[in-house]
Amino acid sequence: MRQKVEQQSQAHPGRRDLFLCHAWADRETVAQEFHDLLEDLHVSVWFSQKDVALGTSLLRAIDKGLRLSRVGIVLVTPELLKSIEKEGIADKELSALLATDRVIPVAHGTTFEALRDVSPLLAARSGLTTGPTLPLSDIAAKVAETVRL
Repeated sequence: MRQKVEQQSQAHPGRRDLFLCHAWADRETVAQEFHDLLEDLHVSVWFSQKDVALGTSLLRAIDKGLRLSRVGIVLVTPELLKSIEKEGIADKELSALLATDRVIPVAHGTTFEALRDVSPLLAARSGLTTGPTLPLSDIAAKVAETVRL
């Protein structure tokens, strides 16, 4: 599997292990922290904060990021739940990710029950929830391990 990933990376230089779907309001806090934890574990992450150049189309950059990423991580926070309900950009990313079998929800500061009220399809996916016994750093390690399979 790893050899196949390396071949794909050579064929597609922009290929990433993960696409990080998050609420705009979380971009400088928990989404940035999660991105940094994953990259520290040598997981390549498409993250709008670093991958959307000034003056470019945000939606086109997201579209390309989704296409070139192997797996989508949806960082489910109270802000993301609001964004989905308002049908913002995160909702569009989520729609694209749900059309694949490549999405992992990570609940942070909320629950899968709250997610089920907003997106039953995402809540039905196997995912992880942060908490006192499972901090974001441990979740990043589990995601990194999954991506390496």
